[in-house]
This record gives sequence, C-alpha cells and structure tokens, in this order.
Amino acid sequence: MDKQTPDTPNALAPAILLAAAGLGVLGEILFLPGILGANLFLWTASVVAALLALSRFSGKPLRGEGRWVIAPALLFAACVAWRSSPFLQAIDTAAVLGLLAVAAFRMRSGVVRVGAVSEYLWLAALALISGVIGVADLAFRRMNWGILGSKFGGGRLLLAARAVALALPLVVVFGLLLASADAIFADSLGSAVYFDLSGGVLHVVRVAWWTWVAAGFLYSVLVQEPKPLPEVAPPQAIRLGPIEVATVLGAVDLLFLAFVVFQIRYLFGGAGHVEVTAGLTYAEYAREGFFELVAVAALVIPLLLGVHWLLRDSSPVLRTAFRLASAALLALLFVIIASALQRMRVYVDEFGLTQLRFYSTAFMFWLAAVCLLLGITLLRERRRQFGFAALAAGTVGVFALNAINPDAFIVRTNVDRAASRNFDAAYAASLSPDATPTLVAALPRLAEADACVVGNALLDSAPDDDGWRTWNLGRQEAREATAGLGSRLPHGCPRP
Repeated sequence: MDKQTPDTPNALAPAILLAAAGLGVLGEILFLPGILGANLFLWTASVVAALLALSRFSGKPLRGEGRWVIAPALLFAACVAWRSSPFLQAIDTAAVLGLLAVAAFRMRSGVVRVGAVSEYLWLAALALISGVIGVADLAFRRMNWGILGSKFGGGRLLLAARAVALALPLVVVFGLLLASADAIFADSLGSAVYFDLSGGVLHVVRVAWWTWVAAGFLYSVLVQEPKPLPEVAPPQAIRLGPIEVATVLGAVDLLFLAFVVFQIRYLFGGAGHVEVTAGLTYAEYAREGFFELVAVAALVIPLLLGVHWLLRDSSPVLRTAFRLASAALLALLFVIIASALQRMRVYVDEFGLTQLRFYSTAFMFWLAAVCLLLGITLLRERRRQFGFAALAAGTVGVFALNAINPDAFIVRTNVDRAASRNFDAAYAASLSPDATPTLVAALPRLAEADACVVGNALLDSAPDDDGWRTWNLGRQEAREATAGLGSRLPHGCPRP
C-alpha cells in the first residue's frame, strides 16, 4: 500500500473526525440551554478555525472565492447575539447555513460571483448531501482503522472499542424500556449507575448531531471534490423562436397592462370607489390582494429565466424581441409591486403594523430589488451574474433587517398612530425583548390603560440573566430598560 501523505483525503480523515468530535462536544456545551445567543457565533467561529487549521495541516490552501463568504456568515452568526426576535434569529441562522452551503465547494478553488441560479441551488444541494454522507464516508471508507488499531495493542484496542460500540446501544435501549416498565427496577438501576440514563442518552445524541454537522462541513470543503452542474440544454423541439417569445411574453404583458389600468382606477380613485365597486372596505381590499400580487411578482423571475434558457439561437431578431417583451413586463411588474406596497400601506394605516405585515413588506422590497437586478443582468445578456446579484441582495437585505430592528420599528409605527387609532397594547407587549426599550420610552405617550397593560406585561416577562453561552444584546438592553420600571408606571396601575 502506498504511503499516505498529509494532503491525501484518506490521511486527513482521522484529523477531520477528531476535530469534528471536539466540535461536537463544544456544540453540546454551548447549545445545552436551548437558547440562541452568543453560542451560535462561538460555534461557527470554532468550525471556521478548525477548517483553517486543517487546511494548513493538509496543504490544501483556501484560494477560491468561497472563502470570502465566510465573513458574512460569521456576521449573521453574530447578529443572533445582537437581536433577540425568534423570527429574525431564524432568518439569521438560515443565512449562516445558506452562505456556508454555497461557499463549501468554492473555498479551495472556483468563483462565486458568476453562476446561474441552478448552479447555486446545485451547490447547496451538494453541501447538504455531503453533510449527510460525510461522516460515513470518512469513518467507513477513508479511515484506516486497521493501521490505527495496530499502533495501539496490535488491534486489541480496536476490537474492544468495536465490542463496546455494538453492546452499548443495545444496553441503553433495553435498559430504558425495562426501567420504564418497572419503577423499582428503575430506582435500582439509577442508584447503580449514578446518573440519569435518559439524560445521558440525550447528551450523546446531541454531541453526535453537532459532530455530524461539523464533519459534514469539513468533509465538503477539504475532501469532497466539487462536481460541476451537468449542462442541460433544452431539446430543439421545445426551443422558442421570435414568434413564440413575442406571443408568450406579449400575452402576459397585455394581461399585466389590463391589471395596471384597473389598479390606477381603484387604488388612486379613492376608498369610496373601491367600496362601491368591489363591495369591500378599502382595508379588506388591500389585505386580500397583497399576497396574490407577491406571488405574481415572484413567478415573473423564473418565467423570464426560463424563456431566456429556451431561446432558439442568438439571432438579433430573437434577442431584440425577448428584450423588448421582457423590459415591458418588468416595467409593468414594478407598477404591480407598487400597487402591492400601496395596499399594505393602507392596511397598516387601518389596523396597525404586525410582524407578518412587516416581513411581508420587507420581502416585497427584496423582490423588487431582485427584479431590478434581473433586468440589469438578463437584458444585457449576463444571466450568469444574476444568481450572485440576488444572493448579494438577500445578504444586504437580511443585515438591513437586523439594523432596522423589526420589533422596535413595529412599536414606533403603532405608537405614532395611537393618537388617532386603537393601540393594541397586548400585542405590543408580546413582542420580543428587542422592542422593550422602545416600549418603555413610549409609555408616557400611551393612554393610561394601555401603559398599565404594557408596563405590567414587561415586568412579568423581563428576561432572566443570560450566561456567557446565551448572552444577547437585545435581552441585555431589555433588562436594563425594565430596571425600576414599576416605580415609573402611572399611579393606580393595578398589578395582576
């Protein structure tokens, strides 16, 4: 057998498994409280540090453009320690996972700035598959357990480890079942082993989970070779020529134009015209159409990308027909997007701002930016730059959400309209600790009854002190804002 050098994937397997096991234990320590905060950044940074160390050890330098995606991934991991809103933390966590998935196969070589949308989806799918099979491939195919065992007791240690690995799951499973069947046996078993068997199993499962995730990522970057997306050309029979392109996109253009004409009549013709014609209140009309318009805007993107992919050739006539029809469609789409945003503004004016309405509006703004980027890239025959442009727009958009602080923005919006509209004090108090400082500052502007509801709710839900693992700036600021709040509430506020 050839001597393995540190830069061969098989020789790197023990180091990856050892590093992943350490990261698995670290993950169990950091995430044990079950609350997100600084722990996500600490663990992500540890994974990146392990990657850099293994890259140096193996002689596999990270020279691809994917390495630059590590910075925004770490930024969003830090945002989880910045904002405490569960929904925003979920978005930040998804951004971390998505960026690392796209970058995994572009860290050692390759570019990220250029690539079709299908290529980004392909890379993300490959990262998911590699993450699932990575541990199995390292442990059962690339790891030479025989050599490892021969270095420690001529293989006897390896045999003992295999025997324990086979016996332990059986003992644990049957022990839990028997302990559940007989309380006396459970007490005797508990006193014999001196620890909570079920709790021990959960610890092992969580360590195994974080080990698997870390090993899968390290395997994707350092071991698995990137597989290019197979080039799939559309069959000649379904390719589109000038007549088909003009007919398909022209028909959609006419439909959008008819809709835009009606929007000008209804949305700019006054609330009374809508109520008489449609039989709905203006707010109901605005609410019912918003999400349908969002769906329309989202479907235009794959429509134009698909038609461009199906173009028969590069003749000037065909390309000109596509550009003209696409430009008209995008122009009408922006009017429809403006109509959707106008509908949401009317609805918010009537009923106030909520998390669903805020994030729906934010998504619509991102969709408008993506459509603009689609026009810039697609109409200039640079379709392969659109995927990165959309990814960059999403990255900027997610960071903008963190900078805006959605829950605090919702409170400010609803407080500003409280003078002429009802203020939902119970809903405001149910928002995350990110909104607490803004709510406390707004108490003097609220009606006494609303101030009492908000103040009492904030006192009852004040977040506990975070440990170093789950520290979060939003919760820290909420604790500081509610310190001594009881003495600042209006006189006569009843305490529940």
